[in-house]
Amino acid sequence: MTRIPELTLADARDAAAIASMSRRFIEAGLEPSWTPERVQRTMRQEDCVALAARLQRELAGFAIMQFGDQTAHLSLLAVAAGFRRQGIGRMMIAWLEESARTAGTFVIRLECRIGNQTAVRFYRSLGYHEAGVVPRYYQGVEDALRMERDLRPSTATLP
Repeated sequence: MTRIPELTLADARDAAAIASMSRRFIEAGLEPSWTPERVQRTMRQEDCVALAARLQRELAGFAIMQFGDQTAHLSLLAVAAGFRRQGIGRMMIAWLEESARTAGTFVIRLECRIGNQTAVRFYRSLGYHEAGVVPRYYQGVEDALRMERDLRPSTATLP
């Protein structure tokens, strides 16, 4: 039976768990840069949203995105190993994309580790396309694949 997570804004109490998940699932093999303090600072920024996906109060996933006037930047997204392949990542992206549309921000950009083909396939399946490679983006160790998605409705003309 599929469980439907509750999507809520993360708060300061979630910072340690978010930092831990980032260290294990995103920053593995790198010096952790998303400390609980950095997560809390980011959460306090007016232009930032930290989203939590919870199943029975357990943090199953999270996403952090900053909104600009023209673009939004997805900084982090992770789903805990035991909750993957249940649509939680897709639900969080859909929530963030709808928030961006509501805010009048129609382009979302992100970077993912070029060696993380699971993430690349995930974002491609959601309509994101490659926008370039950033050499040595991750602490001088690994390249990043920059991806983006334009959320504006198609401007195709009708006959």
